[in-house]
Amino acid sequence: MTFNGEELDIEAYLARLGHTGGAKPDLDTLRVLHREHVAAIPFENLEIMLGRPVQLDLPALQDKLLHSRRGGYCYEHNLLFAAALERIGFDVTGLAARVRAGASSTRAVTHMVLKVEVDGEAWHCDVGFGADGLLEPIPLRGGVEMQQGEWRFGLQQEAEGVLALRTWHSDGWLDLYAYTQERRLPVDYVVMNHYTSTHPRSSFIRRPVVQKAAPAVRRKLVGDQLTVVHPDGSVDERSVPVGELVDVLDREFGIELDADDSAELIRVHYAGA
Repeated sequence: MTFNGEELDIEAYLARLGHTGGAKPDLDTLRVLHREHVAAIPFENLEIMLGRPVQLDLPALQDKLLHSRRGGYCYEHNLLFAAALERIGFDVTGLAARVRAGASSTRAVTHMVLKVEVDGEAWHCDVGFGADGLLEPIPLRGGVEMQQGEWRFGLQQEAEGVLALRTWHSDGWLDLYAYTQERRLPVDYVVMNHYTSTHPRSSFIRRPVVQKAAPAVRRKLVGDQLTVVHPDGSVDERSVPVGELVDVLDREFGIELDADDSAELIRVHYAGA
C-alpha cells in the first residue's frame, strides 16, 4: 500500500472522528469521513513554533493527531486520511498543488491533495487546507461547482491539464490552489515538508497558523489575530493577549497543549511579537 494503510489503527482514527457508522469503500463513506475529519482535527503549525521537526511517518501522525488533541498541516492531515482510506479499501492517489490564495507571484508546488476513485469516478479530496478548504470531496473535473454548508466551491479547468480549486467570497471567486493529476509519492511530500517547515521564505515558520473549517463559519488564528469569517462576508477579528492564547487554542480549535508546550509557545511567539 502506498500510504501504509495496513499499519493504521483504524479504530483509533474512527474514534478521533467520532464516527459511529460503518466504513466501506463507497461514496457515502468517503463524504462522511472527509466531513468528520475536517470537523474533528484542526489545521495547525505549532510543532514548527515549538522548534520540533514535522514528522510524516504513520506512527508519528497517529501519536499526534489521533492520541493527542492536536492537529497538523496539509501533509499530516492528508497522509493520515490517505492511510485510512487505503485501509478501508479506497483507491487513493497523491497529488500536489501550487497555493494561489493571497499570492502575488507563482509559488512552488508545496500543497498535498488526494484523488480518490469510487465506482469509476474520480474525486478531489483535501482535509488539510484549513479554514477555506473543502468540507467534503468534490468531483475531479473542470466546471464543477458545489455548495458545502454555507460555502461554495468550484474546479476551474485551465490550460495544460491544470485544475484550480476556488471558493466564493463576498467579492467573487478566490483561487485557493492549482494542480495537475501527476502522481506524487510519500517521499515527494517529505521534500515538500522540509521546505515548508524550514525555509526562511515559508509562511509557516514565522508565526502560529491555526485554522478550522465548519459549515457556517471559518476560524483562523494567525499570529495573535483571531478571525471569524461568516458566509455573508462579515468578519469578527480581535487580538489574543498572552493570557488567553492557550484557552483560545482549546475553546476555538480543540487543541490541547501540555504545560511545557504552552509555556514554550508563549515564550517563542510573544517574545517575537
